[in-house]
Amino acid sequence: MQQEHERVSATLTPDAVAERLERMILDGVFRPGQLLPSERRLCERLGVSRTSLREGLRVLRSKGIIVTRQGRGSEVAELVAGRDDSPLMHLFRDHPRTLYDLLEVRSLLEGESARLAAERATPADRVLIQRRYEAMAEYVEAGQAIDVERLALLDHAFHLAICQASHNPVLVHTLQSLTDLLLSSVFASVKNLYHRERPRTMINRQHARLYRAVMEGKPQAARRAALDHLHGIESQLREIEAEDQRLERSAMRLDEWG
Repeated sequence: MQQEHERVSATLTPDAVAERLERMILDGVFRPGQLLPSERRLCERLGVSRTSLREGLRVLRSKGIIVTRQGRGSEVAELVAGRDDSPLMHLFRDHPRTLYDLLEVRSLLEGESARLAAERATPADRVLIQRRYEAMAEYVEAGQAIDVERLALLDHAFHLAICQASHNPVLVHTLQSLTDLLLSSVFASVKNLYHRERPRTMINRQHARLYRAVMEGKPQAARRAALDHLHGIESQLREIEAEDQRLERSAMRLDEWG
């Protein structure tokens, strides 16, 4: 049996080894910036010889998919050039009106990712989604003062775990390429809504509804829950914006009579 395994491994070309590693990267097993496991562990996982593995890694380096640094090993390169540092991304971040555009894009992407996650999530995916949800829920229920940035990170991690369970690499990498922008929308939601009881209750219930639908394998319910969550946030933010504008107009009228 061992000899048969070695014969199978020996037939794998460097390109075949590289293709298997590429698939793992596309599937989110190894993410941008993440160090790859040791050669020994990769050889065991892929069932290949160390020589075949090294040749396969050389193929990935030539494509710019991994970067090898002396003394650190190999890590997955940033797959989307520039990521959030492009001039366009700076414009998006610096103009608040794009928040609503971003929520609209999130609805398009996350509604579908929730539906696919409910259909395709593996037991391992569900474990990760459960961990992310429970970490967020436990922090909220702890009763301590909310750190907006920390809660935003927990919230984003929950939604990202659902997206990864969609097993659609293009969808996952599209959302990951917008990480900073997505975090900014989550941060805005938490900062502006979470100190208000009604929106806070709404967000918590919607997260719980989304979590249950994905975990119970209900695709349409998961999609509906994701859409209702994002539409609810947009509606609440617009309501607050309108209220602020009314207060500003009232203050201006008072100044005129002062």
